[in-house]
Amino acid sequence: MSALTRSDETTGALSTEGYIARGSLKRLLLRLDPAPADYEADTVEMFCFPWVTETALVESTKLLFCLFRQKIYRLETLVQSSSHDFGQAGTLHYEAEDLRQQCVSFLQYVKVFLHRYLEPSSSLDAGSCHPYEELEAHLPSSLLEEVFGITLLIGRLRDLPANIQSAFTIQNQGKIFPPSWHLLHLHLDIHWSVLEILHLLGHKTQGQVVYAHQFVNLTGENLTDTSLFEEHLCSLLCDLTGLAIGKYSKVRPTEALSSHHYLCSCTKELWILIMHLLEYRNKILHTQSFWSYMNSLLRPLVSGKPAAEHFSGLPTHCKDPLGFTWWLVTHLAMLGQYSRNGTIQNEKHLGDNWAFVEDLLRLTCNPKVALAEEQVRMHVHCCLSLCLLWEPSTSAVSTLWDYYSKSLSKSFTVTWLGISGLGTLCKTPLALLEQARSCCSPSPLYSPGHTQLYRSANSFHIFLRLLALCLAQDKAGGVPQRQLKGRIYSKFSSKKMLEMSEAGLLNFMLLFLVVAQQVDLEDVANRACELLSLLPSNCPPRHRTLVWRGQLSLLLLFQERNLDIGAQANWLASSFNQMAKEFYSRTTEVSRKLALWEPLGSYLEGVAEVFETSPNLSLSEEKLLNEGFDWLLPACRQSELNSALGCLQIILAQLRRVHQNSVQSAPSLAWAPATTTIVRERHLAVAAALWAHFFPFLRSLRLSQTPPAQLADAAAGFTLLAFDMPASAPQDLQPNPVLTIMQWFGWDDMVHPLLVTRYLPHLLQNGELVSSLSSDSSAVVSGSAQSLSVRAWFRCVLQQHLHKNADGSDSRTARAVEEQLCELTRLVLRLPEVDSLLQRAGLHTTTAKPETASALEMFVKAVGIVYSGLQVLSDRSAMVTKALDYIGDILKHIKPSLVSKNQEGLQLAYWAIGLIVKHWSPLLATSKAQQLLFRIVDGLLLPHSLTQQDKALRDSLPLYLQGLSVASSVSQSQGAYLKQQLRSVIHRYLDHFLPTSPSIAIIANHPVLLGACEANPTKRGAVLRRTILEVLCESFLKFKGHAPPPRLAAVLMFLLELLRRNNDSDPALLTLALPSLLRCLMLVNEPQVNKTGTDALQLVVERCAAASTEGPCDQMITVLRSFVEEHEGVYDRQVYGVLETVAVLDPTAVQALIPSLSLSLRNTEHRRGLGKNIALRTAYRKLLCLLGESGQAEITSLETD
Repeated sequence: MSALTRSDETTGALSTEGYIARGSLKRLLLRLDPAPADYEADTVEMFCFPWVTETALVESTKLLFCLFRQKIYRLETLVQSSSHDFGQAGTLHYEAEDLRQQCVSFLQYVKVFLHRYLEPSSSLDAGSCHPYEELEAHLPSSLLEEVFGITLLIGRLRDLPANIQSAFTIQNQGKIFPPSWHLLHLHLDIHWSVLEILHLLGHKTQGQVVYAHQFVNLTGENLTDTSLFEEHLCSLLCDLTGLAIGKYSKVRPTEALSSHHYLCSCTKELWILIMHLLEYRNKILHTQSFWSYMNSLLRPLVSGKPAAEHFSGLPTHCKDPLGFTWWLVTHLAMLGQYSRNGTIQNEKHLGDNWAFVEDLLRLTCNPKVALAEEQVRMHVHCCLSLCLLWEPSTSAVSTLWDYYSKSLSKSFTVTWLGISGLGTLCKTPLALLEQARSCCSPSPLYSPGHTQLYRSANSFHIFLRLLALCLAQDKAGGVPQRQLKGRIYSKFSSKKMLEMSEAGLLNFMLLFLVVAQQVDLEDVANRACELLSLLPSNCPPRHRTLVWRGQLSLLLLFQERNLDIGAQANWLASSFNQMAKEFYSRTTEVSRKLALWEPLGSYLEGVAEVFETSPNLSLSEEKLLNEGFDWLLPACRQSELNSALGCLQIILAQLRRVHQNSVQSAPSLAWAPATTTIVRERHLAVAAALWAHFFPFLRSLRLSQTPPAQLADAAAGFTLLAFDMPASAPQDLQPNPVLTIMQWFGWDDMVHPLLVTRYLPHLLQNGELVSSLSSDSSAVVSGSAQSLSVRAWFRCVLQQHLHKNADGSDSRTARAVEEQLCELTRLVLRLPEVDSLLQRAGLHTTTAKPETASALEMFVKAVGIVYSGLQVLSDRSAMVTKALDYIGDILKHIKPSLVSKNQEGLQLAYWAIGLIVKHWSPLLATSKAQQLLFRIVDGLLLPHSLTQQDKALRDSLPLYLQGLSVASSVSQSQGAYLKQQLRSVIHRYLDHFLPTSPSIAIIANHPVLLGACEANPTKRGAVLRRTILEVLCESFLKFKGHAPPPRLAAVLMFLLELLRRNNDSDPALLTLALPSLLRCLMLVNEPQVNKTGTDALQLVVERCAAASTEGPCDQMITVLRSFVEEHEGVYDRQVYGVLETVAVLDPTAVQALIPSLSLSLRNTEHRRGLGKNIALRTAYRKLLCLLGESGQAEITSLETD
C-alpha cells in the first residue's frame, strides 16, 4: 500500500515505497484507478472487520471513520506511553506500524471507492427512492464532513508536539522506529490523502459544489469541497514553509544550495505531490498554480506585512526573510524537475516564477537596504540556479547589472570566508580568460562546482555567469542581446573610468571578456579599448597591469576566433613602449622602477601566452614585439632579465614549432600557395622582430663573467632559429648565421664556461643540426665546427674548477657548470667525428653518462692511438692539425688555473696536459706541434719558481716524463734539444722531491721513480730509465774530490728502488750506475750508504751475471777494469775491499781481472822502491782466496816473487 516513506538522499531518488514510485500520483493525474490490483474481492477487511467492498463506505460512513479515529487515538496513546526501553522497541514498532498501515489502507479504500463506485448525484424521487440510493446520494456531503472532522482531529503540522516533530530527524537505521515516527508519517499520509480525496470528490461530482449539509445546518457556515481543499492546502503549504524556516535557521550561506528545505525525504515527496497536483488543477480546472500559492504565502513574509488569513500561522522569528525566500524558491524550483514517475528530468514540469523572483531581485539590489556581500552572494547564487532551471531572464539580468554598475569598484569579499572568499587571483591573461570562460560555462546545477560556488566566486562573478547565460540564448544578436550590450556600454563614462579602483578594473575586464565571448568580439574589444584609453597615462602601475592583462586576454580571444590582432596589439605595444622608456631612464627612481616592473613583467607573461597559444603565428603577433624591448632589456636586473629571457625562449620555441609545421604541411597546401606564402611572411616578420629587438642585447652579454642562466637558452634558440630560417637572420650574420652565432656563444675562448656548457648541449642534441654540420657538402666547415665544439668542451673541462668558492667549496656557479658539463660531455662523445675516433681506437664509453675526467682521458688516448696507426704521411699531417684544433691554445686555457689558488684546478690542468704529452708524444714531436711541446715544458715543467704546483706536479710528472722520453726519441729535428730538456726536467724534480734523509716511504712515491717504473720492461721505458740513470750519476752521485755528494743515502735508496722495481736485464743499462756505486762503497764508510750501496751493487751484479749466459759479463768486466786502473796506486786496499764484495756475488767477473790486478800490484811496489808491500799483498791475497783455482794459482805465483 502506498505511503510516505524514506528515500535515498544520496542519489536524490525517491523511495520505492512512496506514492510517486508506486504510480499513485501518475494514476491520480491520469484519472486512473488509484489501486487497480486492490479491493477486487467482494469483501474487504478494514480495522479487523470484513466489509462489503461496494457498499461499505455508503452504508457505514460514520462507523468506518469512527474506527479510523480510534486507531489514531490508539497510536497517540502508544506515543504517550512509550519509553526508552530497548526491549520493547521492536514490539512498539510493529504495533505502531500496523496501526498506521490500517489507517493508510482505509484512506486508500476511500479513494478507490470514490473512483469506482461514486456516481454523479441526480435528483431523488421521494416516492421511488431506495434507502441505499438515498444514502449514496448523501455520501459526498457525509464524506466531506468526515474528512473535515479528520482535519480537525489531526490539526496542523505546526501544532504537533515537539516529541513528535523530533521524529523528522530520526535516521533510518535497522528499520525499527518509535511510535512517534509512525504517528508523524501518518499525519503526512492523512494530509496528502485529504487533498487527494477532495480532488477525487470534485472530479467525480463533475465540478458540482459539494456542501457539508449537516455542518451548515449546525453552524450556519458554508463548508464545501472547494473551500476545504483551499483551506487545507494553504494550511499545509504554510506548515511546510514553517518547517523550512526552522531548517533555514541552521543553514550557513555556503551551504545554501546543498542544504535542502525539507526535514526528511517524506516532506520532500509531499512537496512534489502538491506541486504536480496544483499544476494539474491549474491546467485542467484553471485554478491557481503552485507558484501563485507560494507567492501569496511568501510575499507578505518578505515585505513584512501581515499574511492573508488562509496563510496564517507562519513563524514570526525568521532570521532573514529575504534570504529564506530566495533559498526556498530555489529548492522548490529544483523539486520541480521531478516527473510524475519520481525521476529528475531536464524538461520543465513546473513553470518559471520570474515575476516573483524579479521582485526579490529588486529587494536584493535596493540601495536603501544595502545588503552585505555574504547575503547578496547567496541571492545571486540562487538566481543563477534558477536560470539553469528556467530560461534566463533578461529583465533579471538587467536589474542585477543596474546594481553592479554602481558598485563595480567593490571587492565583493566575505571576510569570514578567509582566503577562499577572495575568489580566483588571475595573475596572467590566460588565467583571466579562463576565469571568464568559467563564467561562460557554468557548472551543472547539482555538481560540486555549482553548489560550492559561494566559496569560490564572489557575487559579481556569479552575476557574470547569469549574464553569459542570458547572452548565450540569443547568439544571433537579437533584440535582447543588443539591449543588454547597450545597457552595459551606457554605464561607463569618462568620469566613471577615472574613478575606477583596482578591483573595479579587474571586474571591468572580466565583464568585457564575458560579453566578448558571447557577442561580437571585435565590437566589444574596440569598445573596451575606447574606455580604457580614457584612463590617464600616469595611472598607478597596478592599474596598468590589469589593463594590459585584460587586453592580452582579449588578444587570446582574437586568436581563438582566428581574427587579426594587429590593431589591438599596436595600441597595447605603444603603451608598453612608453613605460619601457620610463623604466630605462636614469632619472627614474628605484622605487618607481620596482613599481613599473609589475606591469612590464605582466606584459612579458601575457605576450608569452599569446605566442604560446597561437596555432600558426599568422595574426600579426609580431606587433607585440616592438622597440620597447630595446629599452627594457638593458635596464633589467638579474631576476627581471630572467623573466624577459624566459618570455623570449617561449616565443622562439613557438616560432620554430609553427614554422616547422607549416613547412611539413606545405605539400598538402599546394592548392593554396597564397596562404602558404602569407604564413611564411608572417613568420619572417616575427623572426625579424626578434632579431632586431632581442639578439643585439644577447650579443652584448656574451662576454659577461656573470651570464644569466637564461642567456644560453635564448642564444641557442636564436641559433636554431637561424638553422630553421636562415634568411631571417640579419646581414651581419650571413652567409652562415648558425656558425657565426656558435662562434660567438660557444666557441669563443673568452665566453664564460657557464654559458658554453649550457649553450652547446641545446645544439648538439639536435640531430638535424649535427647532421647538417657533418654533411659532405660542407666537409671543411663541418670538420671545423665539430673540432671547435670539442675545443670548447676541452676548455670548459679544464676551467670547471675556477668558479668554486675561496675555501674550495662548490658555489652555485660551480655546481651548474659541473651538471651542464656532464651533459655536454655525453653529447661531444656522440659527435660523428669523435665517435669515429673512438671506434677506430677501439675505445667505447661504458656508461650512459660518462664522467668528465674519464671521457677526457679516453678521448686523448683515442687521438694518440689513431695517430700512431696512421702510415700515410699526409694522413698523419692532417691528424696533427686536427689534434691541435681539438685543444686550441691549451696553455691559455689553463692559465687562470695556474694563477689561482684552487688546487683542484691545478691538478686537473697538469693531469690533462700530462695525458696529452704522454699519449700524443709522437704527434707532439712533429714540426707542426713541437712548439706547443716546448711551451708546455717551459711553462709547466721548468717555470722560474714552483709555489703551489707541488701536488699537481707530483701526481702528473710521470705522464710528462714518459711522453717527453718518447718525443725525444722520435723527433727528427729537435731530438737533441728535447733530450736536453728531458734531462733538465729529470734533474730538477729528482732534486725537488728527493728527501734530505733517506725515507723509503717518500722515495717509493717519488714522481720520477713512478714515471720510470714498469711491470714489464719496454724499450720506451728503458730509454727513460737510461736517461734517469745518466742524470743520477752525473748530478747526484758525482764526488767532488774526496767529498761525497749531498743526500747520498737518499740518492742510493732512489737508485736501489729504480733498479729493484724494474726487471731490466740489459747489462749496458744496468752497469751505467756501477762506477758510481763502486766509488761510493770505496770512499764512504757510513753504514746506511754501505748497506744501500751494497744492495744496489748486488742487484746489478746478479742481473748482469744472469744476463750473460756464455761467460762473465763483458760490460761489467770493463767497468771493473776501469775502476781498478782509475784508482791504481791510491786506493788499492779499498779497491780490493770493494772487489771482494763483487767476488762474492760473481767470482768470474773478478777472475778476469787477476792479471790486471797482479800487474797493478807489482807496478805499485816498483814505484815505491821499497820491495814487497806486505800489507797490500795480504789484502790482495784475501781477495784471491775468493776467486777459486784461479786465485790460488795467482797466490802461488805471487809467493815466488
